[in-house]
Amino acid sequence: MKRTLLAAALMVSLPTFAADKPYTKDDDKAAYSIGYFTGKQNAQHLESLNVDAYVAGFRDAYAKKTPVMTEEDMKATLEAFKQKLSAEAFAKAEKEATENKKKSADYLAANAKKEGVKTTSTGLQYEVLTQGTGAKPKPSDMVKVHYQGTLIDGVIFDSSIARGEPASFQLDQVIPGWTEALQLMPVGSKYRITLPPELAYGEQGAGATIPGNAVLVFEVELLGIETPVVAEKPAVSAKPAAKPKKK
Repeated sequence: MKRTLLAAALMVSLPTFAADKPYTKDDDKAAYSIGYFTGKQNAQHLESLNVDAYVAGFRDAYAKKTPVMTEEDMKATLEAFKQKLSAEAFAKAEKEATENKKKSADYLAANAKKEGVKTTSTGLQYEVLTQGTGAKPKPSDMVKVHYQGTLIDGVIFDSSIARGEPASFQLDQVIPGWTEALQLMPVGSKYRITLPPELAYGEQGAGATIPGNAVLVFEVELLGIETPVVAEKPAVSAKPAAKPKKK
């Protein structure tokens, strides 16, 4: 997780600066900008930080003053701090995953009862929004799709529609729920698919956007089946390469 990288970031970070009025000199504006963005980045990883101590450390280093701690002590302190943040992040993720497990089970049970929703033997749930008439893809096929993915609270975590560009991928190279669902869809179809955690990203989740044990809901439109791109083999020379001459 990003928080575990904080210790390394702090060792190269510059401080934040407060300004009562806008700076006019380019060097001052650059210095303020560095401080602002560094502070903004650190604020994303830490709920609180003793800014006065942070700035004092920067000033001492920049002025080449003798620090109030030895560098060995500072490194040991940062390592312990990193371990503390890592443990806290792990505990928080575990708690969230446990809570999500029940939320996910309740959501899937309720969703399965909705009109038009079908559930497969794996637990995949899908609803036909538009039924196409084209061919159905095989796992080895390349497919072209438009999609939008949300968590059960409606938060969008990914969308090719928002990017304005369809996605193309080989069907057996994605999460299991997608591999199964897309094989049910004739080209031209649009389905709403609901994936249990085990058909998505499981207990671990994915990055900061998808927590552990999360149900994922996608609206997927299958635009087409594409021919996989096969790398061309290098041309074979008609004559063998000449052997190096002996000296």
